[in-house]
Amino acid sequence: MQNLQGVADTTYIPLVARIYVTEHFPEFFCDEKAVEVGKKIPPEALNRIRKKSSEYAMIASVARYHVLDRVVRTFVSEHPEGCGIINLGAGLETMAARLNLPKVMFYEVDLPETVELREAFLEPLPNEVVIAGDMFELSWIHKIDTTVPLLIIVSGVFQYFSEEKNTSFIQALSRHLPDSEIIFDSTNEVGAKYANRYVKKTGNVSAEICFYINDAQEFAHKIGMRLLDERVFYTEARQLLGKKLKLYTRIAMKVCDDKKRAIFVHLQL
Repeated sequence: MQNLQGVADTTYIPLVARIYVTEHFPEFFCDEKAVEVGKKIPPEALNRIRKKSSEYAMIASVARYHVLDRVVRTFVSEHPEGCGIINLGAGLETMAARLNLPKVMFYEVDLPETVELREAFLEPLPNEVVIAGDMFELSWIHKIDTTVPLLIIVSGVFQYFSEEKNTSFIQALSRHLPDSEIIFDSTNEVGAKYANRYVKKTGNVSAEICFYINDAQEFAHKIGMRLLDERVFYTEARQLLGKKLKLYTRIAMKVCDDKKRAIFVHLQL
């Protein structure tokens, strides 16, 4: 169960980052549930990732969750009558516990082997539904309450699949879940090269990034969707942490934002 390969093997990396930032920079991001889960993870797995991860790599991973948390809170506030949040490729995501929104249903979807791992470490909350399956096959939709507005989150997943597979999937979602919203992260072409170096450094040589977006508006137009928002990763991190971070981290964040090497793409389906 713990010897996952390929894409699923990246499950531990974001968890370790959330633990690191919670312990070192709680004013920016705090995830007590991640710290709790971390105590159950094999120490050798955690230590390997910590040893090979720079401060910047940790901040980069958590900046994604910081932005997504804000997007979810905004979405929930815009739909006080009720809504649902779908995490595709959920891994060991702890957003439901982190945000404490008991009236909002969270759907955690991932591959069966990853769900097995998740269930070993995380007990679902009353407002969580964990679904095992291939997200691209869409069978999970039958377990979703589609009568309420839905926000679909695809975090750290699309990068590992081809553009054709991703765009076909988004278009299929639009047909099955019309009027829903989707937000996902992407790199540009240069950012993909840097990200691949990090993933390989942590030992996961079989999860190469092969999808990137250089222009979000152009991408949205190409697949026939409306672009709701495009945002960079580090705006709040740079504002809140400033000189508390190492010089290299600060420079890397600024360059990444200025050149849009890592972005969020928010689409209306």
